[in-house]
Order: sequence, then structure tokens, then C-alpha cells
Amino acid sequence: MAIFLQVHPDNPNPRHIRTIVDCLLSGGVIIYPTDTVYALGCSLTQVKALDRMSQIRGEKKEKTSFSVVCHDLKQLSDYARPIGNDIFKLMKRVLPGPYTFILEANNNVPKIYHSKKKSVGIRVPDNKIASAIVLELGSPLASTSLRTDLDDEQEYIIDPELIYERYDRQVDIVVDGGFGDTIGSTILDCTDDHVTLVREGKGEIKNLLTILD
Repeated sequence: MAIFLQVHPDNPNPRHIRTIVDCLLSGGVIIYPTDTVYALGCSLTQVKALDRMSQIRGEKKEKTSFSVVCHDLKQLSDYARPIGNDIFKLMKRVLPGPYTFILEANNNVPKIYHSKKKSVGIRVPDNKIASAIVLELGSPLASTSLRTDLDDEQEYIIDPELIYERYDRQVDIVVDGGFGDTIGSTILDCTDDHVTLVREGKGEIKNLLTILD
């Protein structure tokens, strides 16, 4: 059974963060809070953990939409090809925040995912727990949103206790950082050096268009 770990959302206990990171380094899969919905996460270097996350979502790994969750934009060049100044300035203005930027992947990404992925989603969540995990880990998380497969109208489970009841035998740690949101991130495709809205989510589009003008 998974560990149910309560972590203060504004002041994460370093000991709790270390417990989470030790789990990730040993190939574990966690469920953790972001600035939008709760997500599945693992270390990018753990191939078997990536397989587990796809299985939990009921998908093939090649079909799973993994994002690379970074602490800041300094790690961008490790996973994405060079981007234009306008795109970088935009990312710098709105991140950390509830946006996913789809960029052209560099040669590292297919190696990580053992696939032919040509693009990569970059996230820098405005969430102190997620940020502390990635900082302590020293490398990004592979992450994908935790969708409910329950027969109801709600797309995401927001109560961490209900998440634990549902996934306690499938993951290693469920991080309780309080209730999650019901809205995912705003997804922006920048693979051709232009910004195309893929999905309107929690990130405000009006502010984004102001920045682009």
C-alpha cells in the first residue's frame, strides 16, 4: 500500500520532501499536487516508472502525454530545441504558472521515453510542494495529469483522501497538499515558433494575449 503523506502546502517539511525524493530515486511513482490538478509523477531517468504511469492511465507509453516538470527554465535546453526570444520571454513572464508549453524536443527526449517523440510539454508549476520536490530531486519530473475513470461528470479527483482510496495499491506515495483544482493547465503549442492555443485551462488567455501584443 502507498504512503499517505500530508505536506504543508505553504511550508513543506524538508524531511517529507526527502522521503518523496528517495522514493523517486528508487523508481517510485507518486501522486502530488500542482498549481492545477493532482498529477502522477516519477523521475525522468526511471523507465519502469514511466511504464507504470502509463499503465495506471490505461495507455501505451507512446500515447501518454508526459510533461517535463522543471523547477525553473534553466533546464529548458536539456529537453527542447532552441526557441525564439519572443517565446522565451513569454515563458519567463507567465512561469511559474498554470501553463504547459509544447516545444520541439531535442535528441534527449526520445532517449528518455524510448519513443519517437518530437515534442515535449514543459511545466513550471506555481506550487511550493511540486517546486520543492523537483529542486531536491535535482532533475525534472516526468508527469501526467491524474484523470478519474469514475462514472461521473468530474474529470479530476480533487480530494487527496479519495485519491488515496482509489490509487493506494498502484502508486508508492500519495502527497496530500490540500484539495486540488478541477481545471487543468492551459496548453500552448510553440513548436513552429508561433503560439497556438491547444486547450484553454486555468492559465488566463487574456493576460497571455496582452503579453504577446
